[in-house]
Amino acid sequence: MRTLVSFFVSLQLLSFFTFSFAILISAPALAEPLTLERIHSDPALSGPSPRNVQVSPDGTRVTFLRGRDDDQFQLDLWEFNLQDKAMRRLVDSKRLQPNEQISEEEKARRERQRTASFHGIVDYSWSKDGKRLLVPLAGDLYVVDVASTERGKRVATGNVIDAKVSPKGKYVSYVREQNLFVVDIVSGVERQLTKDGAGTIHNAEAEFVAQEEMDQSSGYWWAPDDSAIAFKRFDESPVPIARRFEIYPDRTEVVEQRYPYAGAKNVLVSLHIVTIDDGNIRPVDLGTETDIYLIRADWSSNAKQLVYQRQSRNLQRLDLISVDPATLKQRTLLTETSKTWVNLHDDLRFLESQNAFIWASERSGRKHLYLVDLDGKILHPISNGEWGIDRLLAVDEKAGRIYVDSNRDAIIDKQIYALAIDGSNANNPTRISKADGWHEAKFATNGKLFVDTWSDRNTPPQVSIRSPDGSLAAWLEKNELNAKHPYAPYVTNHLPMEFGTITAADNQVLHYSIIKPAGINEIKNASKRYPVYIHVYGGPHVQLVAQQWGGLFEQYMAQQGYVVFSLDNRGSSRRERRFEDALYRNLGKVEVADQLAGIDWIAKQSFVDANRIGVFGWSYGGFMAARLLAQGSDKIAAGVIGAPVTDWSLYDTYYTERFMGQPKENVEGYQQSSVFTHLGGLRSPLLLVHGMADDNVLFTNSTRLMSELTSRGILFDLMTYPGAKHGFATKVNKLHRDRTIEAFFGKHLLGK
Repeated sequence: MRTLVSFFVSLQLLSFFTFSFAILISAPALAEPLTLERIHSDPALSGPSPRNVQVSPDGTRVTFLRGRDDDQFQLDLWEFNLQDKAMRRLVDSKRLQPNEQISEEEKARRERQRTASFHGIVDYSWSKDGKRLLVPLAGDLYVVDVASTERGKRVATGNVIDAKVSPKGKYVSYVREQNLFVVDIVSGVERQLTKDGAGTIHNAEAEFVAQEEMDQSSGYWWAPDDSAIAFKRFDESPVPIARRFEIYPDRTEVVEQRYPYAGAKNVLVSLHIVTIDDGNIRPVDLGTETDIYLIRADWSSNAKQLVYQRQSRNLQRLDLISVDPATLKQRTLLTETSKTWVNLHDDLRFLESQNAFIWASERSGRKHLYLVDLDGKILHPISNGEWGIDRLLAVDEKAGRIYVDSNRDAIIDKQIYALAIDGSNANNPTRISKADGWHEAKFATNGKLFVDTWSDRNTPPQVSIRSPDGSLAAWLEKNELNAKHPYAPYVTNHLPMEFGTITAADNQVLHYSIIKPAGINEIKNASKRYPVYIHVYGGPHVQLVAQQWGGLFEQYMAQQGYVVFSLDNRGSSRRERRFEDALYRNLGKVEVADQLAGIDWIAKQSFVDANRIGVFGWSYGGFMAARLLAQGSDKIAAGVIGAPVTDWSLYDTYYTERFMGQPKENVEGYQQSSVFTHLGGLRSPLLLVHGMADDNVLFTNSTRLMSELTSRGILFDLMTYPGAKHGFATKVNKLHRDRTIEAFFGKHLLGK
């Protein structure tokens, strides 16, 4: 349950593209109706969109993955050379692997990483010297010498996963069949570092909940001098087996997945250090309490400290612990505590110029950065005030500056800011990005340049290379919205999005977005009332209401005559802790109250038909749509429930217990959060949609809902998709799903 996208450009460019937009709008010959078929076909309507952008360690190249013109989901590896300003394809995925086949393990891993829709090259990494790239493809590993015309030397085979180039560039490491391997790049000699991985024992991997809920895609970490690797080992034998069926068009597979339901046992986890020269493996003592989470591990810049993060099962305590790799002696550097839960981050950076590190904490009620010495003493805040950062993007120690992104200037925006390491502008960071909207930045390691992806609601993502002050160095993908752009035929009919706020029951500000149908403000339509399509997510760590390009299905629905409305309720992402914590121990209570307040507001608008309001949600949004229908059928005419969690005891430990605690200690909360508790109020028509091979929100959630609706005599529509996982990877399934949703609302809200 994670999400969203991002963008950037100068004010002059913003004016230019607004002008371009106006030119296209004035050209009716280009006008075509937006269709669902076109949304899900090639080339992508957003235009060329580089993925996984990285700056080479020497700062001479920017590399990225790009979809092909005939298949936006087939990714190749490209580079932009900053010296000759040339762009070229480094690796053609189809030439390297014409008939790509990936293992079931890799398929599951991609599902966790939300890359299951893509094929070809979905990941890569740089060597620290900037001379080589490591490219995994279809279970094999290739090393690419960027100065050579030879595009890819295979260094390993056999369904390898999580490949990395060692920091000094001597080795390539990877996991194969639950064990950790390294291969010497020069000699090609492979060595197996662990040997007990098999069955329920996994080495150097991240367990299911770590991948799904902790943003932990890897289970091992190189020392910066290539001397050792710290790795996670876990035994999943205590985790209960969920015996489920994956139904495909031509077969049914019985899958015994170890799925840690809320309140159930997790994996048994341990941490180890393996010395590369002799292969010696030593365990790190994680303490007497075994029911814990190993969240992260990092090395100090001089390799003299291994630092790991250990979180309690109740998620209210996180310890940052330092280990001397020579003696294995440990000491706790600092501890974060919360009365609700401690949020995770990737904002730990060890400094080379002083004996200190940068650390993020929400101890003030907002996420800020602090400078901490190696004894764990907080020296001073680097950021401070009634705002918070999103991420630490880069550290430039020579300039004494760090870069972060934040919604400091507007909740619906993401901007880039510079802060002084000495804390001198903690309350007043320097804004680097210029244009309002949404910026996603990828900095060079030393902070000397960054790649900025910017968009707003009217401008598809534009990717530029920028100096640290935000000035333009070069375009990576200008993506001009001109007559040649894929979206050009549809610009004339593009409808703008408006933003506003309402107030929650506790007086906190809730942001909403609205797209109105064409002609709604014309005098001749002054008395016309329109149906409403509400897109809801409502869960933690997601923000729907944002100034960024996207939501083409919502744009399509507005063009069909719906008022499209979304609201970010309490608990949603990128706000202060008070805003998030409101949902603690009773998921759905405040979220539903806020969404119903939003429905009350939209229903009162002069252009809305209050008797024709529909709601759609997927995943947590599916849970929300079910709860809204059950508690608001007097206000909601119809709803689509997609891949819903229907009872939180059916979802995984880490996600659920973070907000709810364990079922045995919060019986009332689990009962009140369950969709089934509230079904007595459900009277509106509903459509239930779910993939029949979903291994995240298990199909059991929907089968139980089907049974409960049947036993209550409640009629409903149902669409299940054979072979579909949680993310609906294929274009065919996505198109059919969207057509089904549109038809359902057309029947119940438009009378089609």
